[in-house]
Amino acid sequence: MSTTDVTPQPSQPTLDAFLTWLRNAREGSPVLHDEEQRTWQLFGHAEILRVLSDPATFSSDMSRFIPPQADFALFSRGNFARMDPPKHRKLRDLVSQAFTPRVVSGLAPRIATVTNELLAGVGDAERFDLVGSLAHPLPVIVIAELLGIPAEDRDAFRTWADTMLSRESEGPGTLPDQATMNRLGPVLGEMNRYLLSHIQQRRERPTDDLIGQLVGAEVEGHRLEDEEIVGFVGLLLIAGHITTTALLGNAILCLDEHPAAAAELRADPARLPAAIEEVLRYRAPFPRLARRTTREVELGGQRIPAEQLLMLWIASANRDSAHFRDPDAFDIHRKPNQHLSFGHSIHFCLGAPLARLEAKIALEILLDRYRTIAVARDDRCEFHNPWRMISARRLPVDVQRSSH
Repeated sequence: MSTTDVTPQPSQPTLDAFLTWLRNAREGSPVLHDEEQRTWQLFGHAEILRVLSDPATFSSDMSRFIPPQADFALFSRGNFARMDPPKHRKLRDLVSQAFTPRVVSGLAPRIATVTNELLAGVGDAERFDLVGSLAHPLPVIVIAELLGIPAEDRDAFRTWADTMLSRESEGPGTLPDQATMNRLGPVLGEMNRYLLSHIQQRRERPTDDLIGQLVGAEVEGHRLEDEEIVGFVGLLLIAGHITTTALLGNAILCLDEHPAAAAELRADPARLPAAIEEVLRYRAPFPRLARRTTREVELGGQRIPAEQLLMLWIASANRDSAHFRDPDAFDIHRKPNQHLSFGHSIHFCLGAPLARLEAKIALEILLDRYRTIAVARDDRCEFHNPWRMISARRLPVDVQRSSH
């Protein structure tokens, strides 16, 4: 059976159409072979969790499916999201020396200060773009300062991120083709050169910022090469900021759609961490992950040969009724909430604690500062293609200041 036997792709890349496609496919079978794309599509929570839990059978190395490109190859040297053990463990251990829980928790005062400064920049405006005014600049400023690179270069960071997310026409299961790699190459080259220059400066003049600490990190006699640091720093800079940008925008969208939940969070901000987890489940920023089979395996009643490409639909797993009660309901009291939006096992997102902290602090301040926050229905909201990312590009909101 192929995905085309279940339901056609949505012709318009809207979130509702995308979720309908996922639901129809999941209800047909948790594992489907897509003959047109030459991939296996996974939709069930149990099957996707099994894949994420077994990196020996299901590899993260996609290099044999992606056409070669020099700048992408350089970026990939330190991108441990696309690595398997033992190299993955060695690089992640080195990076974890510098990017510790203590470092992340120590950012809380700065996150609050930046949030307040950005909202002060909005002034008394009763309508503003939440993404442009807060959700995008906040994580970029925090991560840039953490790394030790100029936050005022954030327009370039956004251009790099937008370019990597701009394959708007793709559907289920596609990886970059040669034309896409040729288009991405110059942008990746610009980012690589920018980051390498900062890394080489730290070699000459050591600093206490995260790049400086990565330059000096050592595990079992191994130190990171400049080209390996590029991949991690680029991953943190791009994936790190767009995850928080998506999470903040998605949180406001969810609370706009569910005013009772918003009222409850205003009354009791201590419930915000659980609410953030439900936002992550309900609107997973990155809707899919890719894996490769290293041997023949049986999954969801299907025999899958070795060296096959798997697409893991995280957004589908998060709404699987076999795992979640009433999965299409937004419930800030959901417990347990074992969503897969940050991955699982050895590839669990290293930046997840920072994204959660930024979202919690920013939402606390927003809900305290404004007694109402409503998505402006008569203005132009813009969204990424949900096949690639579930996130607002532009989110105009109408607000009313609190009296205190």
